[in-house]
Amino acid sequence: MKKRILAYLDYIDELLKEENVDWDAALKNHLDQIAFFSHERLVHLIVFVLVAICTVVSILALVISEEIVLIPLIVMLFVLLVPYCMHYYLLENSVQRMYDQYDEMVRKSRDYFKSPVSKY
Repeated sequence: MKKRILAYLDYIDELLKEENVDWDAALKNHLDQIAFFSHERLVHLIVFVLVAICTVVSILALVISEEIVLIPLIVMLFVLLVPYCMHYYLLENSVQRMYDQYDEMVRKSRDYFKSPVSKY
């Protein structure tokens, strides 16, 4: 997924540099991709939150019960939590960047839409 989203962002950046583009088709495609990646972002947020809750519950269970058996579970949950956090961070920032790209595409295709230039 990381390769796909980064490749798509680069594709749109290159498209924005071109002059003769069918912006209506490009905008429709971009909105479809935003919807796809937004759905992916929501799914990963749910999984990330569930893993985080399980991690916290496991730590609390360790503190309350003092069962050493819970330590491997906590370690495994942390091993899952860190990559989920990194992946969700990528998805969130990429979708936000897609919103900025969309605004720039609309600005190029329609004179009446003016918004501040993105920092991306």
